[in-house]
Amino acid sequence: MDSKNSNEKTQWFVMRDLKRVNAKLPAYKQLENKVFKVFTPLKQDLVVKQGRKKVREARPVIPDLLFVHDTRLVLDPIVEKIPTLQYRYLRNTYREPMTVPEDDMERFIQAVGASESSQYYLPEEITPKMYGRKIRIIDGPLKGYEGNLLSTRGSKVKRLLVELPNILSISVEINPEFIQFVK
Repeated sequence: MDSKNSNEKTQWFVMRDLKRVNAKLPAYKQLENKVFKVFTPLKQDLVVKQGRKKVREARPVIPDLLFVHDTRLVLDPIVEKIPTLQYRYLRNTYREPMTVPEDDMERFIQAVGASESSQYYLPEEITPKMYGRKIRIIDGPLKGYEGNLLSTRGSKVKRLLVELPNILSISVEINPEFIQFVK
């Protein structure tokens, strides 16, 4: 899967996996086996196995959402071979795949890895009232991040909102000592 030979640059493509939620080999696992750089936001769920035993299992937050990093030249033949794998396309275009800028995706992946208690939001779930003050993180695993505090009524926990615009957002818990307010 070497895409370095082409002139086309690698990108993060937003893709869909149309397999059933309980499929043994979802697309993100299938593509990882083919040495692609793949990211799927996961959450821990308690799942009943063999009728009665509860087991913790990592499952996708959104079952049909995955991000794949490569070129269109390399991905197109794979998408043709796997009938349940599709590109997500931009609205009001003719089959132009959705992509995420490198920096935004790396920032999002780092934020997901930096917090044990993260919460995910779809774009329509975030209201203007949820955007708190603008902040910068001055220490810790998210040092240098800028964004908005998530404003949640009654919560004593400070959370930074990290967004992939029009796709998905995550709020991650941050230490109040690491917050610097930005004007």
